[in-house]
Amino acid sequence: MQLLSFARDGIPVVGVLNEGIVHALDDLVPDAPSSMIDVIAGGDDLAARIADAIGHSQSGLGGLEELDLLPVVPNPGKVVCLGLNYAEHAKEGGRDVPTQMTLFLRANTSMAAHGETIPTPEVSDKIDYEAELAIIIGKQAKRVDVENALDFVYGYAPFNDISVRDYQRRSSQWTAGKNFDRTGPLGPVLATKDELPRGAAGLSIRSILNGNVMQDGTTSDMIFDVARIVADVSECMTLEPGDVIVTGTPSGVGFARKPPVFMKAGDRIEIEIEGLPRLVNTMG
Repeated sequence: MQLLSFARDGIPVVGVLNEGIVHALDDLVPDAPSSMIDVIAGGDDLAARIADAIGHSQSGLGGLEELDLLPVVPNPGKVVCLGLNYAEHAKEGGRDVPTQMTLFLRANTSMAAHGETIPTPEVSDKIDYEAELAIIIGKQAKRVDVENALDFVYGYAPFNDISVRDYQRRSSQWTAGKNFDRTGPLGPVLATKDELPRGAAGLSIRSILNGNVMQDGTTSDMIFDVARIVADVSECMTLEPGDVIVTGTPSGVGFARKPPVFMKAGDRIEIEIEGLPRLVNTMG
């Protein structure tokens, strides 16, 4: 099942994408929760009801491009990001392959939707793309074992960790360069975990800038896989339904190219993860 969030009369609405057509969840299951986080917290029982209802639906709202989309989880409790989780990406940045996870946080003001124009910061011209797989947490997780960690995953979504590189490198902390307003597109949909291979392993992941493939990797190359990520993050913070964990990017980012390639106004950036609709944005 593929879920999304969109605005209707200025109010966030949960939608279900089925065979290219979006259905409003409140039309399918009138007593379903109205927020994405509450839908996620409804777990397998609610998901089964939604799947049954979509099978009997005779109408819909149209395609993704006809709606005012929001980040697929509009207001996650937290967005936890991993840096340097692909060995070749660590090497292209001149770093050793890590033995422990590098974590940072993104604020909700940094989140953006599929199709949204991303504002090019006036203070920098070093704007980079990063194709990433996002994990959406399904239920509360605290100090979970690696063996059971995938039980706490609800689904997955594409993410673009757009980075302002000069601000990122002003100190050993990456927060400034990773939190410019609306630089973290998430979507267009989240796919429940049953739609993808276990642990989202072996999925092609690419970034495409103005029609040119820049990154071309696979999630099997992650240093820390999905189960390990969820388990390790849950050691230091309680994960809640709707929390997002962004799992790192493969090699091919702009700053490491010779010469460097940075995004500018008018550029079109696409994030493609196997089995999911593309995440597409234009720089403004």
